[in-house]
Amino acid sequence: MSASHGVTHVVLVRWAPTTPPNVRESIRATARSLATEIPGISRLVEGPSVSPENLEQGFDYALVIDFVDSHARDNYLPHPAHLPLARELGQHSESVVVFDV
Repeated sequence: MSASHGVTHVVLVRWAPTTPPNVRESIRATARSLATEIPGISRLVEGPSVSPENLEQGFDYALVIDFVDSHARDNYLPHPAHLPLARELGQHSESVVVFDV
């Protein structure tokens, strides 16, 4: 992929059953803050599924980030604002899927 093409970063989360709603909301707030803290994010959308198809296969939450290019995505991964989110998702989820297109 050329650096001039945007990248869409999709994260699907299946929360651990023991993760309380206030912790989930705190993680969501951290995710939303990335748009103002990390350069190269052109759009960020997050939340539970609103699809009537019921094809989520147990995933409860999605975070979708559009980056201006692959360099912006690559800089996001080790960014100090991203690392706490990745850590929290790892601690409070049963499963996380990441898919970039």
